[in-house]
Amino acid sequence: MALLVQKFGGTSVGSVERIQAVAKRIAASKEEGNELVVVVSAMGNSTDELSNLAKAISPNPPQREMDMLLATGEQVSIALLSIALHELGVNAVSMTGAQVGIVTESAHGRARILEIRTDRLKSRLENGQVVVVAGFQGTSFSTGGTAEITTLGRGGSDTSAVALAAALEADKCEIYSDVPGVLTTDPREVQNAQLMKQISCNEMLELASLGASVLHPRAVEIARNYGVLLEVRSSWSDDCGTTLTSDLKNSIGLQGLELGKPVDGLELLENQAVLALSHVPDQPGIAAKLFEALSSGGINVDLIIQATHEGNSNDISFTISQNALAEANKICEELIKKLGGKLSTQNHMTKLSIRGAGIMGRPGIAASLFEVLSRSGVNLRLIATSEVKVSCVIDASLGTKALRSVGETFELTEDQITINPMVAGLGEPEVRGVALDKHQAQVSVRKVPDKPGTAAALCSTLAENGITLDMIVQSERKHSDGSQDISFTLNKDDRKRAGNALIPLLAQWPGASLEDGPAIARISAVGAGMPAKIGTAAKMFRALAQANINIEMITTSEIRTSCVIAEADGTKALNVVHNGFNLHQNI
Repeated sequence: MALLVQKFGGTSVGSVERIQAVAKRIAASKEEGNELVVVVSAMGNSTDELSNLAKAISPNPPQREMDMLLATGEQVSIALLSIALHELGVNAVSMTGAQVGIVTESAHGRARILEIRTDRLKSRLENGQVVVVAGFQGTSFSTGGTAEITTLGRGGSDTSAVALAAALEADKCEIYSDVPGVLTTDPREVQNAQLMKQISCNEMLELASLGASVLHPRAVEIARNYGVLLEVRSSWSDDCGTTLTSDLKNSIGLQGLELGKPVDGLELLENQAVLALSHVPDQPGIAAKLFEALSSGGINVDLIIQATHEGNSNDISFTISQNALAEANKICEELIKKLGGKLSTQNHMTKLSIRGAGIMGRPGIAASLFEVLSRSGVNLRLIATSEVKVSCVIDASLGTKALRSVGETFELTEDQITINPMVAGLGEPEVRGVALDKHQAQVSVRKVPDKPGTAAALCSTLAENGITLDMIVQSERKHSDGSQDISFTLNKDDRKRAGNALIPLLAQWPGASLEDGPAIARISAVGAGMPAKIGTAAKMFRALAQANINIEMITTSEIRTSCVIAEADGTKALNVVHNGFNLHQNI
């Protein structure tokens, strides 16, 4: 007998007929001897319909009342599904989020789960009942002890299901929806997208943060942190779908189920070197030529940063092992003779990285990292960000000091700190999925001081205003006064707020200004095998070059390579990169 948590989305329970079909699936699973907790969303588009009703009355309704309203959608679903199960002879009981013991923080519309009080739920399971739970909702307690209905925000039913699986230590959590599982890319944009049989939670977190909508990042974070075995399956077939895996098995701490420490690891990689090519031609194929040449020389490149260009030239920086510096220097010099540009190198560098779940989704994490390094007098040579890792390249002489300061800031234990970690991803696919995000805006802060604390000040200012950055790139070029540029991408909807938030900060830097880039899209490749494979980035750059797509910005992390391109090239780029890694073949 297995304890399963099953979640059915809005389309799966969108009509009476579909509810009855779901009930038959649940009944069959119960007949097999499983204990079942079933989480359901509101029927079809009913959440949107309820929102529209409220907006017809008020353009800005109180969030508390919106939670009261929206929570009713799931209550309809759980009651109807329980009735359908009773008709099939299955002993079922429906429960709201409050009744099942989901306790959240007091943040209407976006509450995070603190704990799940499972006694009542376990009692019902012991009595042989199928417990049907309203997803997307919980309850918080005010200072006076009064219970308040809260909702979890977008993707809340996924979050409810995985959190219940973690709290109950369920054998498995199954997410049923109108898709067969997790695909290699968006099937609406790429016709030959393929189903993935397996993917790690870290890879899924990257893809979810980059626009893949099959699972909400919060649900994946919980599965990753607590080792929940998670399956994404179709409501309309018995196919296996996609299995998500995690190497972690944390216990739920006192901070709360969703409010545990977001940083759970710190790494220091020594003996690194930085090579910087500046004023190289800004045209398709330059990055491909550079990194193909390095790959042919057997040189494994770690971080790659390409800053926004000025005029008709571009700058590219990358890190390698210091042992490969002489050979890499030779290859770059030969390339510059043909293409033009300048080359500079810097050895005796160290890469410091923090890792965790949803790092960039919590704006204050990267800001805290940059802030503590600034206070320690550490200047950042390069920055690389992703949803599961933020890395900074710094002077090696400051590595030990930086490691100690960052470890203390994030309250990490010795076993969470690794010096010179082994290469990860051996035997894993170099690229498992590709994502396209058309909702990003590119912004550059011109003429910022080249000193410790600049990146921290930018990120902290935006974090205080709830604005999350994605790509953060420091330019290699210096202005005549020694200042430099920092570029970043963010959600288009946050662009105006970001500009207003940065006004007081930019006023402190003489000559500094905010400049918008052209309309962009972000194309990203994700794969756990990237660190162990030479030439992955080169393949991506070559695929784009062959389609005559120019790259405006590049940033990489351990398992992700992202390129900013012209918005008009987005769909074409997604297709050529997907096919360039042979993801169109049945895997």
